[in-house]
Amino acid sequence: MQTFSNAAAGTIVLSLADRIIENRAYLSEIDGKIGDGDHGVNMAKGFGIAAERLKGKDASLADALDTLGTVLMTEIGGSMGPLYGVMFIEFAEKLQGVEAVGAEAYSTMLHAGLEGIQAIGSAKVGDKTLIDTLVPAVEAFDVATNAGKPFGDALDALVEAAETGRDSTLNLVAKIGRASRLGERSLGVLDAGATSCAIILKELSLGARDRLQ
Repeated sequence: MQTFSNAAAGTIVLSLADRIIENRAYLSEIDGKIGDGDHGVNMAKGFGIAAERLKGKDASLADALDTLGTVLMTEIGGSMGPLYGVMFIEFAEKLQGVEAVGAEAYSTMLHAGLEGIQAIGSAKVGDKTLIDTLVPAVEAFDVATNAGKPFGDALDALVEAAETGRDSTLNLVAKIGRASRLGERSLGVLDAGATSCAIILKELSLGARDRLQ
């Protein structure tokens, strides 16, 4: 059975921070079309703070995710800080004490993060939010594992579904948040949260896949 070491995987969060910081301008540009225009700036700030606190520490993936979630929850403004903060804290809680992370533990982690977000927000699939990325990604992972596919293949399926979900927001009318006031004018623009969620899920899953044994 394919697994990866929790203790040796904390650096995945540093890679995650690099990707978000790289995409800071892009995420803010997307957000500026139908939102406040600060998504990339806020995300890069939060991920950057977490990365600084983790550098030089031999943190497990669980501990690194907890650090990231706590920073996003307590130090970043906007609507996305608490949402992603809850997601990462839930991820961390489910991985605490798990030495070798397999597909079952990864699925449990994903579901906990999704449920955490759903507990504090009302968005559903089709509302043009990060949920349009996260839900199909989690579902694709579960479908692959339930079909008996290896952990690595299930991670690939997750990434593909996340990016398809992100792209689906182009053709959706925003129903939640500031963008919802634009109505039909929100069509034809990617949702910034769905876009950042796809980046996060891809980097997290590729990091896991690269460490599989």
